[in-house]
Amino acid sequence: MDPFDNINNDHASLPRNMIENSMFEEEPDVVDLAKDSAAFPAFPALEPEEVVYEPRSSRLLVRGLGEAELDDEEEDYESSARLLGMSFMNRSSALRPSSSPYTRQALPRSCSRPSGRTMVVCVFILVLLVSISMVLYLLPGCTFTKAGCHKSNSSTPMELVFPKATNGKLFPWTERRLPASVRPLNYDLSLTPNLTTMTFTGHVVITMAIQHDTKRIVLHSATLNITKATFKLGGAEAMQVEVLEYPAWQQIAVSFPEALRAGQTCELSLGFSSSLSHAYDGLYNSSYTDQSGARRVLAATQFEPLAARKAFPCFDEPSFKATFLIRVIREPGYISLSNMPKSKTSLLSGGLQEDEFERSMNMSSYLVAVIVADFTCVSRNVSNTLVSVYSVPDKKEQTHFALDTASSLLLFYNSFFDINYPLKKLDLVAIPDFLAGAMENWGLITFRETSLLVRNQSSPLDKQLVASVIAHELAHQWFGNLVTMRWWNDLWLNEGFATYMQYLSLDRQLPQLDAGNVFLKVRLEAMAKDALNSSHPVSTQVTSPEQVEEMFDSVSYEKGASILLMLNASMPDGQFRKGIIQYLSRFSGSNTVTDDLWNSLTQAQVPAPSESVSAMMNTWTLQKGFPLVTATLQGRNLTFTQEHFLLSADNNTQTSSLWHIPITYVSDNCSSAPSCSNMFMLKNKTATVELPSSALWVKLNYRNTGFYMVHYGDQGWAHLTDALNTNISTLTDQDRASLIHNIFALSRLGRVTFRQVLSLMSYVINETETAPVLEGLSQLRTVYHLLDKRQEQGLASRMKGYILEVFRPAMDGQGWGEEVSVSRQEQRSALLEAACALGLQNCTQQALLLFNQYSAPNSTTRIPGDLQGVVYRAGAQTDAGWDFLLQAYGHASDAAEKRRLLRALASTQDARRIVWVLRAGLLGQDIQTQELPLVVSAVSDGFAGHLFAWDFVQQNWDQLLEKFPVGSYAIQSIIKSTTSQFSTQAHLEQVQAFFSSLKQKGSQMRSVLEATETIRLNQRWVDRILPTLQRWL
Repeated sequence: MDPFDNINNDHASLPRNMIENSMFEEEPDVVDLAKDSAAFPAFPALEPEEVVYEPRSSRLLVRGLGEAELDDEEEDYESSARLLGMSFMNRSSALRPSSSPYTRQALPRSCSRPSGRTMVVCVFILVLLVSISMVLYLLPGCTFTKAGCHKSNSSTPMELVFPKATNGKLFPWTERRLPASVRPLNYDLSLTPNLTTMTFTGHVVITMAIQHDTKRIVLHSATLNITKATFKLGGAEAMQVEVLEYPAWQQIAVSFPEALRAGQTCELSLGFSSSLSHAYDGLYNSSYTDQSGARRVLAATQFEPLAARKAFPCFDEPSFKATFLIRVIREPGYISLSNMPKSKTSLLSGGLQEDEFERSMNMSSYLVAVIVADFTCVSRNVSNTLVSVYSVPDKKEQTHFALDTASSLLLFYNSFFDINYPLKKLDLVAIPDFLAGAMENWGLITFRETSLLVRNQSSPLDKQLVASVIAHELAHQWFGNLVTMRWWNDLWLNEGFATYMQYLSLDRQLPQLDAGNVFLKVRLEAMAKDALNSSHPVSTQVTSPEQVEEMFDSVSYEKGASILLMLNASMPDGQFRKGIIQYLSRFSGSNTVTDDLWNSLTQAQVPAPSESVSAMMNTWTLQKGFPLVTATLQGRNLTFTQEHFLLSADNNTQTSSLWHIPITYVSDNCSSAPSCSNMFMLKNKTATVELPSSALWVKLNYRNTGFYMVHYGDQGWAHLTDALNTNISTLTDQDRASLIHNIFALSRLGRVTFRQVLSLMSYVINETETAPVLEGLSQLRTVYHLLDKRQEQGLASRMKGYILEVFRPAMDGQGWGEEVSVSRQEQRSALLEAACALGLQNCTQQALLLFNQYSAPNSTTRIPGDLQGVVYRAGAQTDAGWDFLLQAYGHASDAAEKRRLLRALASTQDARRIVWVLRAGLLGQDIQTQELPLVVSAVSDGFAGHLFAWDFVQQNWDQLLEKFPVGSYAIQSIIKSTTSQFSTQAHLEQVQAFFSSLKQKGSQMRSVLEATETIRLNQRWVDRILPTLQRWL
């Protein structure tokens, strides 16, 4: 899935252990079995084979123990621990009297002081007596003999505590993860969505294999009304069974008096009904308005990560792969789509039609997809696969670029992976109301309209976005669908790979889209999050739904892609691809963990490497953060020293983390060509290499292919600054961008002064390449926004003047006509948006001139796509202009243009309009709720709007959680947008107080910890650089 349909611009950007969320979403009803034997006299104990091994944060609920963390040695025996026959007495100190009935008498002053030896003997005797007492106390049922305690404990064993089901009976499972005793083989699923009543009914027959003897079947179900349940074992007659429901964990269960035996097969048939979801997951309803003004409705699914259970009862974990035979009953005015090609359509009574689809390959439940709509398509046959792009009928002409791109990329992936796409058809569907950027459902990929539809005359930037998302989702058909991570802790195996492959494939197949600058940008941005103490390892334990949702972040996506780029760059040519092919071939149709990938890459290398891939890469996936490498040059000796680059508000940055870093470096002797680059593997804290000849300076991390930061020391930075001022092309544009990024980050860390930062930035006045221009502009505007929102108006004004001084030549050099180059469009859009936002007069005048021409009656003026945002935002600052844009937004059919219109509407500085646009995004009538994160971001960017946006979030938090799941990318984005520009103690305390009050409604989200940590760091950084700014500016 690609949630990174970036809300901050129109491009795709897309160890702290896990947050200590409670293991329960709500406290389960618990029953002491010792006291409730009459209610449930013969409840079976858990079979050892049904043990589910949980992460170390698993809690054990037993009377007298409460929630107990498992130690390393205990973890392997979790099931035995749950069944221990010990009785732990609850001797809380709270039960003891708080005062003694006896009064302590003062000792007479004449009492002699005991000797030291006497004191030692007394203490020893006291310790011995206490120890014996504790043994007797803790083993009350032991019978002591001369041979010791050889008899078994005769006290009443402690029973496992089971939660109560909705009907008051005991629910037979105590874990979030499902037991491994039963595996699904096939689902025979029938769904009947009613687009009039907005409800649906369904029936599923799940064929299962018994892996271990068990007396229970446990699976997932959420918000479903189970209407009928029957069970059939082997060839026996079907019998009705009782379904127990435990909504807190979204589980249902069926218990049996006799054990089901390993090797048997069985069928569970369930009828169910529910309402179509009004959020964006499960089987949900959506709508759009066609060109005639009529409202059209449809039903679509979004199951990743945990929402298949909201559409049908299932084993909703990635490792429970099965085949699916799906039928959809619909009205004749609609079509239905699913993962596989349609095999037949049958007429039913009442005028309904039933579409039956071919049986699927083995796949995880989150990849199942169903759509019922009145869409139309364009199609093409590519290598025995029918590729189709679906849209609403009015936008059929916007599907052709997507069809061409998908066809081209499918051929590329078939060749690159040496495994042909295995299905007969590949559908790409643009859904009018869709929260994520896209979703990789096998054979039926769903997209936002902005991520799939473009006109022929659309901006190359819009086409770059669409191609990037298509490339990402097609890569998932191999990484994620054909081979799937075993559990969500290794989500990066899906998302990191798909992100890396999207850029690699575009570079190889569609180089004219120039996606390299975007890839560099997102790699640098990912470091900002990963530098925080609240970050997490790429592969990390997750248990609760909130933790799973929060795995869909820049660490799983962009950092995952970055370390794959680094690994590929460090291996001999072709070896990375060879290992990937071996990985996909070996685990086709299976589930994997990260080590499976590393082992495949190691085995594929010829000759065998001196060090396994896992030895290197585990340092990047199993610990959070990334290293800071300090380079010290003395003549020909170049010394590398590594440490954890950790931005810490309490100045405690020392950790014991070490990485195996493939360091690349160039020097002033040879610095820009690929042949100049040398590599050294740094495994220890420090190491020294000898250069072929003396050098004045070195530059590490050639073209920024590594995921690490570099510090050159005061002298090193001075030499690099001089080199750039002397000859800007002495380094590649990627290296210049990374230098700018690194020195700003080091300023936050306190390793360089802000005077050194501004000194390096002096060269940028001569910069012409997109990557360093965008990086420098972004970094300086961040400083400006912090000063502006902190109401340091004098300094903010001077910083504005400084930015315009540095970038004025580049800004003045931009034209306002059509531009063909994607890279030039990126640069022009950023420069002119900044120029107008900072009040550069000739920019605002030209933008308003174009807007007035565009908004004139019967105008045929067309604004280039990359300039639409700049022009629309200029027009939105006037009353007449804002009203015109609102009307244009309501009638726009181009999805990308519609988003730019919305961002402009949200950029207004008028307080009443700010309130209206926020409220409209929440209500979802005039503005689709899927766009609310974008609205909040755009409002937060403005000086007038940022406090309105924060107040809006506080006042409407409960409603936000009705729209978006806790921990989801939408919620993460809203929190970041509204808090990331705060830098005062007052705002910090306000943010802390608000989120602390939420308790189970989001207080423990990682994004909340990131928000408070970021505010502290902003506060510290601004306080540190203020004196320099006051003197320099």
